[in-house]
Amino acid sequence: MNSLGIYEKALPKNLNWHDRLNLVKELGFNFLEFSVDESDERLERLNWSKEQRAEVRNAIWDTGVRIHTIMLSGHRRFPLGSYDKETREHSIEMLYKAVDLAVDLGVRNIQMAGYDVYYDKKSMTSREYFMEGLAKCVAYAASHEVMLDIETMDDPFLNSIEKVDHIKNEIHSPWLQAYPDLGNITAWPENDVGSDLEDNIDSIAAIHLKDTLPVTKDFSGKFKDVPFGEGTVDFKGCLSELKRLNYDGAYTIEMWSENSDDPIVQVKKAKKFFDDIFAEIGIEQEAI
Repeated sequence: MNSLGIYEKALPKNLNWHDRLNLVKELGFNFLEFSVDESDERLERLNWSKEQRAEVRNAIWDTGVRIHTIMLSGHRRFPLGSYDKETREHSIEMLYKAVDLAVDLGVRNIQMAGYDVYYDKKSMTSREYFMEGLAKCVAYAASHEVMLDIETMDDPFLNSIEKVDHIKNEIHSPWLQAYPDLGNITAWPENDVGSDLEDNIDSIAAIHLKDTLPVTKDFSGKFKDVPFGEGTVDFKGCLSELKRLNYDGAYTIEMWSENSDDPIVQVKKAKKFFDDIFAEIGIEQEAI
């Protein structure tokens, strides 16, 4: 049995927390994935007051809908591997604040974007800065018993579970795991998706469901807004393999439809897409 969640940015944006979590339940999901992205608006969540945190916590209790993960994609704007010392310090501070927020909200996981740098040129120096910062982040998260999960990315720096597992061998902690995105690992031609899942199943804390178009020598790939079933991810094959490997963790449908004309229709279509696959291969979703 697996739980199934939806990314916050798939849902209508202007809802209060009680209505947002009730909508998650109405749409047939077990949990919400909470966004702290690059925008000033969502980064400000890291500085929420006690009253703002209590509003979310109370909504979780009132609706019975969990928030499993804080997706800290704001690190794309303020990366751990930045060449600027103040940016690196701010990046670490962001993670510390995210851990504190997770503790206050009862959230178990923080998903980290696996970039050394995103907007700057990559180098051994940016890699070393990333590793130094990550070690500090893991230590702080471990002291609060909050899991850090590195997502496999739309970026060659960390685009496979194998690469995340290599970092785990450098930073030894049970509080550092992988959060593979089936779309991202499929899009990189150097990845053998089946082996990547099999060889590193013990490192997987949660999984993103997203479709993509692959990277080629003439095309940089498409990693967002590919309708499910129109990309090249073999969801039936991947999910069948994960079932065989006794993966009992969470799946999250990742979409960015919050500003579309009718996000609810799009989310319902995506939910049915995966309901049909789950039924065909025998994955049972946790009861709502």
